Amino acid sequence: MKKFTRIYIEITNVCNLSCSFCIGNVRVPRFMSAEEFGYILQQAKPYTKHIYLHILGEPLIHPQLEEILDVAHHFDMQVNITTNGTLLAKCQKILLNAPALRKVSVSLHSMEEGSLYCNENYLRDVAMFVAAATEKRIFCELRMWNLGSDEVDNVAIFNDLCRLLGLDETSQEAARSKICESGNTTLAPRLFLGKADRFTWPSLDEAPTEQPIFCHGLRNQLGVLSDGTVVPCCLDSRGDIALGNIFQTPLSEILSGERAQALYDGFSVRQPREELCRRCGYAKRF
Repeated sequence: MKKFTRIYIEITNVCNLSCSFCIGNVRVPRFMSAEEFGYILQQAKPYTKHIYLHILGEPLIHPQLEEILDVAHHFDMQVNITTNGTLLAKCQKILLNAPALRKVSVSLHSMEEGSLYCNENYLRDVAMFVAAATEKRIFCELRMWNLGSDEVDNVAIFNDLCRLLGLDETSQEAARSKICESGNTTLAPRLFLGKADRFTWPSLDEAPTEQPIFCHGLRNQLGVLSDGTVVPCCLDSRGDIALGNIFQTPLSEILSGERAQALYDGFSVRQPREELCRRCGYAKRF
């Protein structure tokens, strides 16, 4: 049976921020129920042990977050969460007490000028959570996915975080020297600084490319939107490549369907079959 390194599950498409880099939600706002989440995990269990609570939306805003993490533990899944970090203090107890939680990635590029959270209180909450989480052997990644953009002062944010985290000078200098380079830098045990270029979300409004394109969609990942729509990757935020609905069709049938197979075979020869894939700048990284 085909195995995936990860399956993205969007437990909500609702967010408490409106960042300039985000494509924004055009779908009906929705929160996936804990029961629906459990059904998805039942379908996903033969394919992976790693689920990522991420596509659109802010997962920590979900009113059933604790129940969802308990369901993941019941199915012996390891949970990785991507968050803007604004609710870490509020949800810290739930997160730290969740046996299923493996990793938390904090998108520091959410700290845009003019945001209510663009202040030291936000960074202090992030630092306090990271310190407590890594102590409990939870991996944490601080993301600066905005290289090439002047929306956020990465160096200033990094310096403040170093002070709040109490990092030693050696770790600070090693990371600061690479602050403008893509890649991951280890700051402390189980704590990483992730840097990447700012990317544009793929959209059918963008011009297509004629260049050969390869992608890991349906090779090592797939996604499930909050309404159950199965998509090939975490960047199909609008469900343009709807392969089926997991609440209506078993995942095994969706993956063996004609559209899914055509997409997989197309990438095997670097000829994307889907219009959205022809307009995906992120795929150029592969």
